[in-house]
Amino acid sequence: MSRYVQPNLAACALLTIDTQNDFSLPGAPAEIPGTNEVLPVMSRILEQCRTSGIPVIHVIRIYERDGSNADLCRKEMIEAGAAVAAPGSRGADLADAIKPAQAEELRFEALLGGEIQAIGEREWVLYKPRWGAFYNTKLEDFLKERGIDTLIFTGCNFPNCPRTSMYEASERDFKAIMVEDAISGVYEKGKEEIRHIGISIYDSASLIRDLGQALAQKCGPSGI
Repeated sequence: MSRYVQPNLAACALLTIDTQNDFSLPGAPAEIPGTNEVLPVMSRILEQCRTSGIPVIHVIRIYERDGSNADLCRKEMIEAGAAVAAPGSRGADLADAIKPAQAEELRFEALLGGEIQAIGEREWVLYKPRWGAFYNTKLEDFLKERGIDTLIFTGCNFPNCPRTSMYEASERDFKAIMVEDAISGVYEKGKEEIRHIGISIYDSASLIRDLGQALAQKCGPSGI
């Protein structure tokens, strides 16, 4: 692997993409098949990241009830009354499996206004108005201000928002890891294409192992 794309787990952050109740819970109005099944995997990765002090950014969608901020392909549906990830609704909240203990309640108006909201220790939520996590958001500056150069991607529906966000990360010269069993909607051709732009593909067990090793090296034999 080229040294230019080799992940740097000493300067990484975890991103969860669109892992909200309306997209993950069985029977939810916009349920994405397979998302509920990856929640336990995401939870294990999050546990390791929190133990290791790795920053976590939860990237979410919020659709105004009048459809004014919806993608063109969903605008008519929202305008017709479909309440999907609506501000203040349980459906727009993070899935319980990935929320930190005693998480701050989401401030939807502030998120819609571009605020990156802290909801726990080294854990934030960011609203994205379109598919990609970097489009019209403050994510790039937020990461660079903290010296982060490697992003770990997990979450909901690989063909759309995770995939777009990985391309955007690559365009901005971030190194990236796709955790294939912690993202719904993954398919083989997509993985092949992602590899071609320098994205590393891990399974969750390998990632958790490597994060643990990175933490051990950081702490040293004394644990300090």
